[in-house]
Amino acid sequence: MSFSDTRLRVFYAVAKHLSFTRAAEELYLTQPAVTFQIRQLEEHFDTRLFDRHHNRISLTEAGLEVYSYAERILDLYRETEKAVSELTGVTRGVVKVGASTTIGEYLLPRILSDYRDQFNDVQIRLSIDNTRTVVRKLEDATIDVGMIEGPVKNKNIARDGCLDDELVVILPPNHPLCDLDEIPVKELKAYPFVSREEGSGTRQVVHDHLLHAGLPYDQLDIVLELGSTEAVKGSVEGGIGIGIVSSASLIKELKLGILVAKRVQGMRITRTINFIHQKQKFRSKAVEAFINFAKDHCKHMVSPIDE
Repeated sequence: MSFSDTRLRVFYAVAKHLSFTRAAEELYLTQPAVTFQIRQLEEHFDTRLFDRHHNRISLTEAGLEVYSYAERILDLYRETEKAVSELTGVTRGVVKVGASTTIGEYLLPRILSDYRDQFNDVQIRLSIDNTRTVVRKLEDATIDVGMIEGPVKNKNIARDGCLDDELVVILPPNHPLCDLDEIPVKELKAYPFVSREEGSGTRQVVHDHLLHAGLPYDQLDIVLELGSTEAVKGSVEGGIGIGIVSSASLIKELKLGILVAKRVQGMRITRTINFIHQKQKFRSKAVEAFINFAKDHCKHMVSPIDE
């Protein structure tokens, strides 16, 4: 936590989520500690700030008033910290980052390793979720910045493109398609196919690209639908079928020679990795430094199949 009033920060988190449990998780406190801070604040104002009924809470009229002021006060605390840190030239603090699965598991670890070497006074808290959850966490300020592949409908959230993530066909090393430089689209339906599950962002991107090339997704010989990139890679390595995954997830497998990656002839299956942040929300120097560092790092990333 920053130097701001702990009771105010706890109250703001509870009021924002309308949940003692979620507030405790966000602030890394126990639930009894959160309850104690709220009780102290209510004693200070000599009034209830929350109505409690049937395991649900809501803000009282006084609570709504305190919430409005708390948001402004905490923003002023953050601006004060930023102003002082800029004068002293020090970048420190906590940056809460949310990332979708491919980014969080394969791209961010490479960025964070170098980032920690340069900004060792900044603590990164990373949570990995699907795109929808990352956006929700940004909306309720549980995270400072997100990295996702999918679109965002909320007009109050800004998107900044970072890099293009390429999806490629993966094969076991003894597969007959390994002899081809690139795989004709029609060949994809001639072999058992290991697919991501319905609702997967990866699946949707592949679906759209193949449909544009004249191959409806339901014409693939889908023998498995799996919920993760690792599961797809493992199934392909085991000889169950071919699949399509992010090239960023293949660094180890390509180096060890346990999988082969090929592009589809005449197309690049890509999706844009975006930073997302609230347009009007104050950003600390630590958050800005992280975004700028990650953007610069992304410029130098090369697809492992081109290395």
